Amino acid sequence: MAHYLVIVESPTKVKTIKKFLGSNYTVMASNGHVRDLPKSQLGIDVENDYEPKYITIRGKGDILAELRKEVKKADKVYLATDPDREGEAISWHLEKALKLNEKKTYRITFNEITKNAVKKSIKNAREIDMNLVDAQQARRALDRVVGYRISPLLWTKVKRGLSAGRVQSVALRIIADREDEINAFIPSEYWSLDAYLNVEGEKKPLIARFFGTDNKIVPGSEEEVNGILRDLEGAKYVVDSIKKGERIKKSPLPFTTSTLQQEAANALNFATQKTMRIAQQLYEGVSVKGSGTVGLITYLRTDSTRISEEADAEAKKYISEAFGNEYVLYEGGDKKDDKKIQDAHEAIRPTDVRRTPVVVKDSLTRDQFRLYQLIWKRFVASRMKPAVFETTSVKIAANQYRFTVSTSKVAFEGFRSVYTESGEEKAESNVMLKSLDMKSKLSENHFEKKQHFTQPPAHYTEASLVRKLEELGIGRPSTYAPTISTIIARRYVAKENKNLYMTEIGEAVNNIMKESFPAIVDVNFTANMEGLLDFVAEGKVEWKSVIKNFYPDLEEAVQIAEKEQAQVKIADEVTDVICEECGRNMVIKYGPHGKFLACPGFPECRNTKPYLEKVGVACPKCGKEIVYRKTKKGRRYFGCEDYPECDFMSWQKPAKEKCPKCGGYMLEKGNKLVCSDEQCGYVESKNKK
Repeated sequence: MAHYLVIVESPTKVKTIKKFLGSNYTVMASNGHVRDLPKSQLGIDVENDYEPKYITIRGKGDILAELRKEVKKADKVYLATDPDREGEAISWHLEKALKLNEKKTYRITFNEITKNAVKKSIKNAREIDMNLVDAQQARRALDRVVGYRISPLLWTKVKRGLSAGRVQSVALRIIADREDEINAFIPSEYWSLDAYLNVEGEKKPLIARFFGTDNKIVPGSEEEVNGILRDLEGAKYVVDSIKKGERIKKSPLPFTTSTLQQEAANALNFATQKTMRIAQQLYEGVSVKGSGTVGLITYLRTDSTRISEEADAEAKKYISEAFGNEYVLYEGGDKKDDKKIQDAHEAIRPTDVRRTPVVVKDSLTRDQFRLYQLIWKRFVASRMKPAVFETTSVKIAANQYRFTVSTSKVAFEGFRSVYTESGEEKAESNVMLKSLDMKSKLSENHFEKKQHFTQPPAHYTEASLVRKLEELGIGRPSTYAPTISTIIARRYVAKENKNLYMTEIGEAVNNIMKESFPAIVDVNFTANMEGLLDFVAEGKVEWKSVIKNFYPDLEEAVQIAEKEQAQVKIADEVTDVICEECGRNMVIKYGPHGKFLACPGFPECRNTKPYLEKVGVACPKCGKEIVYRKTKKGRRYFGCEDYPECDFMSWQKPAKEKCPKCGGYMLEKGNKLVCSDEQCGYVESKNKK
């Protein structure tokens, strides 16, 4: 009897796939990559046409030896690594490492780990797609030359152990630019005005929001609001118009990698890395009572919203039975995928729509269940009709002014009977509007005026950063989570209450990258590079040409930066703080959490202490010095040197000047000085004499 060997990446997949194939199939795992560039050298031969030097990854020798034994016994070898560029590259590396005979070696891919998909893939076995392999080689080589050539510069300038990455440096810059925006933001004052109106025959007053005249007016001060109120004294209130309409909310598209990461962050509070780890478990297979080990979802790294015809038909049949035929979306349902689609994948969906969350709940961990439920609901919702809302909008006239009140109620739940996005406002029906008509008699009850201030842009969260990276075309589905994890793990960015903040080390690294390597942290350059990698995957560009065009400019920038750094002796900055253990003047060093004071007598004297950098401003509360401080996670703020006796703190840098309007302390925001009291609102230019 013929004997076949199937090689997958993970041991979990072995269990899932084994039960789909006959006894003449052996399934084994490579445990991920088996070859890579060496850690101790560049690994790209710049003098020899940029040829990469691959070596066996340490610890993989035993796995390869076991695989070689099975290869000898096998009549055919099927390489079944993940269905993307990285998976294609792993298959190619396996072919080289195991010295496989091309005549008996086949590449198979499946978007879901189900019996039909696996058996179908064996029938449609193909050769390794070298275009996909080369696209992955190009990405790996680019990342290696950037990291290997720039990281040592960061070591000399800041501290050892730091790294620069092609995509991570751009992500860091995006966060830094947002922080600069927030720090320079000056709030503007505006007011709202609500009229509480008595409606004849109703017990409760109707609340209408001030709109303006024929055009919208947003009062900018209390004086403006008071002027409007004076104009309204003795005014008659009449219903000016009643508009009834319909609003349609389209069904959501099924999940891609980035939308799954965003929604899991918002709805479940999952970090991107956690989302990918749990999705991987659901894809590779989970032991389900009564079914054995089953792959519950399709492949998790995709930027396609396409759904197979079979899955679409099954979903619609299920919806018709569970909710009624009127809920089924028969036309459309998918948008046209854009040009970046990775390898014609499907969207992320359940492998069997009838395996509802309730059916598998007892077989899953809490987090697995929550993520599976999110994916299942989103997929089912994508095959359902849009939700329909009945809207009513009323304009009320009073002299030259207009007030508005509007409401909406659900006319048809559609997909919302299964799924609502996190943060979606619920439609609230204003019952009182039902009784209003053009003849309704209204009278003034009272007014409520409120002061507001415009808000700065929000700090990035993992979810919003993924969305931004995708919008800008930076990275691909497989890179979002590791990129964010890296900048957090290296303490370039601190994560507090979902928000991402720059740390002191992150600021230092970003400044060096912007100064010495502007192209690498340029958003457009990085997005264009992704486009080039796509052309390589399509066979339109030779992969080494991408490196040839990139490397000389990088090398030139590195050499210039090295010369500049050689001219400037980077010595430890000596302070006037005396080491109490040996009497030397302590110096400033960089550690994992930023700057600290250390004795220059190391290793004889190992004394260290926190470094409180003074900003040259007196504390507004107690008059002592303001210093830079950091939260436990590394986010910088300004506090009093006398903490905890004095608890003054500010996220923005306090200025020396006092506010001429209210006497309070001022804050530096970009090129402006702003009163710390929003109610005061005083602003002046920094260079004002």
